[in-house]
Amino acid sequence: MALLGNPFVGNSPKQLTPEELAQAIRVDLAGELEAIIGYEAHAMSTNDERVKKVLNHIADEERQHVGELQQLLYILSPKEMEQTEKGRQEIITQQQQNFQPAMQ
Repeated sequence: MALLGNPFVGNSPKQLTPEELAQAIRVDLAGELEAIIGYEAHAMSTNDERVKKVLNHIADEERQHVGELQQLLYILSPKEMEQTEKGRQEIITQQQQNFQPAMQ
């Protein structure tokens, strides 16, 4: 929800360390994902195709923001990129095995 009235509500009281900035970007990512969920929920709740088209377009723009923020996070935190890539590779491997449980 927007906090109207105070134009400085989002200002940080100090310069952020790289670690604090990475954490702030994670919060920004969560906000973008939350916005996507909201726009898509609103699009699904109407039969007005004009409204659906606009809301889905806005949701796609938010997805681009997710990509931009994710890349910034990777620049600030190479460990984040390494761990994310490990997770991606795990799913790719599972997908190649048709998501069958590993034989023990």
